[in-house]
Amino acid sequence: MESLLSLAFDNLSSFDGSKIKKGLRQVEGLLAQICLAGQGSPKKQGENQQQPPRRMLADLSPDPAFREFFKLQEGFEWNVAQRLLTTLDWLVVRGGDGSYDMLIVNALDLIQGVLLLHPPSRVLFQRSVHMNLLLDLLEPINSPAIQCATIITLVVALLDMPQNIRVFEALDGLLTVTSLFKSRETGREVKFRLTEFLYFYLTPETPNIPKPDRTSVIAGPELIPGSPGKSKLLASGGRQRSKSESGNTLSVDAKKQHLDRYLPGVVDELLKDLDTYKPFGGILS
Repeated sequence: MESLLSLAFDNLSSFDGSKIKKGLRQVEGLLAQICLAGQGSPKKQGENQQQPPRRMLADLSPDPAFREFFKLQEGFEWNVAQRLLTTLDWLVVRGGDGSYDMLIVNALDLIQGVLLLHPPSRVLFQRSVHMNLLLDLLEPINSPAIQCATIITLVVALLDMPQNIRVFEALDGLLTVTSLFKSRETGREVKFRLTEFLYFYLTPETPNIPKPDRTSVIAGPELIPGSPGKSKLLASGGRQRSKSESGNTLSVDAKKQHLDRYLPGVVDELLKDLDTYKPFGGILS
């Protein structure tokens, strides 16, 4: 797997857009292989094709390829999320004319996938440089496709990570999101995604503290025998979180007060919708 990642990383590090595109496809292919492992060989054209059943992270943990991938993600050398963020930053800086828009969307989609497959990589967004990168992509100058992909990526980056939410708030993330939400220039699809984000923001926060009885890979590297108790991403990339920080959660009421400053009179309606319609299936409420 190191050789596959090395080839992809070499292309992602290129200054040639076509090579970056190839690198993104290589990462996508690797992630697809991991997610579809054990699904059997694809059926030939003309055969009765059915959508493969949805698999949970816990379903992937026995797979050797996934276990190897998960272990490799614990350090910066082979961490895919870090490489994709570096590539994304390069594309944003040089893509002001829109020539790299599709590559930016592809990179954002892959970041979402990597963060879901390796939740400890979300710790990267405790660094303001990475959080600011996402917030910059929400500026009105960017295309609706980039804005929608960024909103989804932001949700995945904040999921089960209260400390990341605090970084988002400290960088005026709520101002960025609500300004885009209120703008008359914002299109319908982007406003729909923003509404979903606001629903997500107003849900109760869960500290990212692994529980012994959880079988999901979200519990972290403890699922993988022989992996360190603390992610090397934390050890080499940023400061370790203390016990008090890992429980740095805000109540829904406190977050409501934050949001009320930017959307007065709207937050109560959002909370009513959350209680009535349970847009996330009730799993976050």
